[in-house]
Amino acid sequence: MLNFSADQQTCTRCGLCVADCPARIITMADDSFPAIAPDREAACYRCQHCLAICPTGAITILGLKPEDSRPLAGNYPSPKQMETLIKGRRSVRRYREENLPPELLQRLLEVAWHAPTGINSRQVRFTVVDDRKQLTALRDEVMAGLGLLVRSHALPEGLGFFADFVRRWEEQGQDIIFRNAPHLLIASAPQQVASPLPDCLIALTYFELYAQASGVGTVWNGLAKWAINDLLPQTRTRLGIPADHLFGYAMAFGWPAHRYARTVQHGPALISRFGG
Repeated sequence: MLNFSADQQTCTRCGLCVADCPARIITMADDSFPAIAPDREAACYRCQHCLAICPTGAITILGLKPEDSRPLAGNYPSPKQMETLIKGRRSVRRYREENLPPELLQRLLEVAWHAPTGINSRQVRFTVVDDRKQLTALRDEVMAGLGLLVRSHALPEGLGFFADFVRRWEEQGQDIIFRNAPHLLIASAPQQVASPLPDCLIALTYFELYAQASGVGTVWNGLAKWAINDLLPQTRTRLGIPADHLFGYAMAFGWPAHRYARTVQHGPALISRFGG
């Protein structure tokens, strides 16, 4: 049940919800209010466009009330602020030792999960190591497993460089893979959804931008992805990532050890324009 309804006291019958519905299942007769016929409910995308677009907050759906949403007017960051965030984000490879506060970590995950997904499947799963001691234990396990692969000459072709990471870990204690971060985030999605890899990458991008806006450092961690998903799949299983999920990517994060002072200066952008 969608539990779609229009408050007849506040609905102005403007028709915005009808016009904006991607599934075209909201109807409104000349003498009635917006409605969804029971036999059309299965076609709903559950996108909540109707709740979001109603100017008077008259629409409820899926048990969600408009007063529990945040108004958009006046609450968006300015274009200059967004530009600074995008240009100023850095890959952080040095972290402070303490954990993030649990409430902040949960907020980062909840906000990032609002990222768009193909046909609104909303099946991205976040697997998170939320304690530094747990990630330290996981790192030790991964490095031991990689060491066995190195000594048995079992590293696949193209991934031989992991032998140097193992050597530097065993001889110097350098953590090249996890960067001594206190936390690790993995995004995965069922392989049968429309776009599992883009869904995961978009979700992690949302996480990164919101994290860095909150003072939290992040780094896209392809080395951890290779180690956990490709070289030591038993670690993937131990982390509880479902067997039918595509491992999208990994991201290490935590309080940065240092702060950057300014944006960098890339460019010009590579652009190809079509047209005569």
